[in-house]
Amino acid sequence: MRLLLCGVMLGMLFGCSKPAPTSTSETPSEEHFTVMLNGNRVGHLHVMTAGSQISIDYDYKSNGRGPASKEILSLDAQGLPTAWQINGNTTFGNSISEQMQRSAEQVSWQDATGADQKTVPGMALYVPQNSSPYSAYIMAKALLDTPAKMLPALPAGQLSIEKLESLVVDNNGSELTVSTYALSGADLDPDYLVLDEQLRFFAFINPRFIVIREGFEAEEAQLRQRSANYSTQRFEAIQAEFAHRYDGVVRIRNVRVFQPEQLALSEPVSVLVKDGRIERIAPLEEATQPGETEIAGNGGSLLPGLYDMHGHVGDDDGLMNVLAGVTSIRDMGNSLEVLGELIGKIDAGILAGPRISRYGMIEGKSPTNNNNGILVETEAQALAAVQTYADNGFPGIKIYNSMKGEWVPAMAELAKARGMRVSGHVPAFSNANAMIKAGYHELTHINQVMLGWVLQPDEDTRTLLRLTALDRLPALDLNSEPVQYTLQLMRDNNVAMEPTLAIHERLLLSRNGETQRAVLDYIDNMPPGVQRSAKVSMVQVTSPEQDAAYRGAYEQIVKTLTMMREKGIFIVPGTDLGGAFTLHRELELYQQLGFSPAELLKLASYDMAKYMGHTELGSIEAGKLADFFLVPNDPTVDFKAVKTISLVSRGGVFYYPSDVYPKLGIKPFTDKPAVRTVMVE
Repeated sequence: MRLLLCGVMLGMLFGCSKPAPTSTSETPSEEHFTVMLNGNRVGHLHVMTAGSQISIDYDYKSNGRGPASKEILSLDAQGLPTAWQINGNTTFGNSISEQMQRSAEQVSWQDATGADQKTVPGMALYVPQNSSPYSAYIMAKALLDTPAKMLPALPAGQLSIEKLESLVVDNNGSELTVSTYALSGADLDPDYLVLDEQLRFFAFINPRFIVIREGFEAEEAQLRQRSANYSTQRFEAIQAEFAHRYDGVVRIRNVRVFQPEQLALSEPVSVLVKDGRIERIAPLEEATQPGETEIAGNGGSLLPGLYDMHGHVGDDDGLMNVLAGVTSIRDMGNSLEVLGELIGKIDAGILAGPRISRYGMIEGKSPTNNNNGILVETEAQALAAVQTYADNGFPGIKIYNSMKGEWVPAMAELAKARGMRVSGHVPAFSNANAMIKAGYHELTHINQVMLGWVLQPDEDTRTLLRLTALDRLPALDLNSEPVQYTLQLMRDNNVAMEPTLAIHERLLLSRNGETQRAVLDYIDNMPPGVQRSAKVSMVQVTSPEQDAAYRGAYEQIVKTLTMMREKGIFIVPGTDLGGAFTLHRELELYQQLGFSPAELLKLASYDMAKYMGHTELGSIEAGKLADFFLVPNDPTVDFKAVKTISLVSRGGVFYYPSDVYPKLGIKPFTDKPAVRTVMVE
């Protein structure tokens, strides 16, 4: 469901202390919650209850941004909302003005997607688009009061709740028994929350953030870990049911193999896989041998697994990426402990997931710092962070916004001495030129480069200014000396550009009430909550002039990236949006830069494997690891064909997306290929 969370990697938390919202007492009661992200207190959620009316004040900030809202709602005798008003702003500054009213059987609502209404003769739960996490409790309480623990959802879908386990938490020696629950149905993944023995709200939990009852903040780490465990258990069950490990040789018959160096598909052949590797490529006329498993390729295109070069990976990202043919990810900042456990489970085959290469994020301490990676306050601590990542085998580091630019040369020197690559944002009050000279190998996000051409030296990019100031780009002369100097500096120093173009498309071109361009090819197959969220702008657009400025900024970004490519600056495809379908869109957008469909397939597989030093990946050749996927049509002619996947092999473990997607509430995109085992006589 659309809780008011950060779109990329932000957290929240709350805490409560007094009666449930269904209290019949007219004496107002207060509830207080703390919002925490990776162990750091970042905000609050306060709840005031008077009879059937609830008032909520919610606010948190991390990485220079975050949501803030105030809500007023009324409940009927069954605990169902009959009126709901929400006002405030989203994480990236889009305004919130949402309301719902129910009168008898008529329910009407208005949110960022527009206005609608339905006739509902029985019980149903409205799912707010931009509410605080407390809304999960309101829905959970109503569901628990129904015999089936299930209700229809508005605008669409069905909600259900399941009790998971009970445990004891501590507040300075005062023990409290609580129970955890999974709230499912409105989105791809369940929400997890915690209630006490009186079914009062205690916490909303997530592997990265938590909202917890005031006074119990010391319990947040173990509760975050429990939510990670619940997610893992869910995806472990999916892996056990849908990951196919065939004995002996697997023959994918009648496929055309993408040949990256030739930028073309082969003639029809069969590809043989054994023990996780490509054993050989055989002539089509060669018969399937006894004991082999044969998969019908039906003349489709067999493509090497793709790379998302900017991920922040969790359990759900792992499965969704594999099903989308994304078999390798470069993680650009995550919890060392959680990610280490996740990689171990993927490598052991317990979870579905891509091959993960970890870059270590290093962030400076400031009032607006990101709460991810290692936070440092001195140059010595920054160098120690580099050493920590080196000691843990990380191939690179990522430097973030609040880092002091003057520390970067020493950090880069140490990283290079340890054989690590250096990438990242441009620290506040610095510019791309300084970071290139300091030793960057790669610049992350195209806005980080272009802002250096339009901001004043004292403007602070640790805030939303690093996004909203893009409206200045239309006035920029791309042939001017400052622009051309930076581009030449990148070329001369062999500095790559990881633009995350898809996130800029969403940022600059999404508008309330309009389905985002990026999702048009698949949104009808997605759950109701995903469809609804695809009609919301990331930022607030208040006038025709601002609308035109943002659209012009996107055009300037595309022109700049086109110039970079023409100058020979290496483009690195990454999303920072979870990969999977978004990586398909990232690559699709690069056609605007002059890439052909075949060049895009090569870029996202063969070129990225070479860039990362992965000699056993990137192409479908004898002896290489069996990471590839099958699409029915020819993506070298029409790149959109890459989005319709019938089979994925990740190291010789086979997945059929059409079997798995219904478990996630997704309508399949194509048919499953025929599979047969030739019996031994």
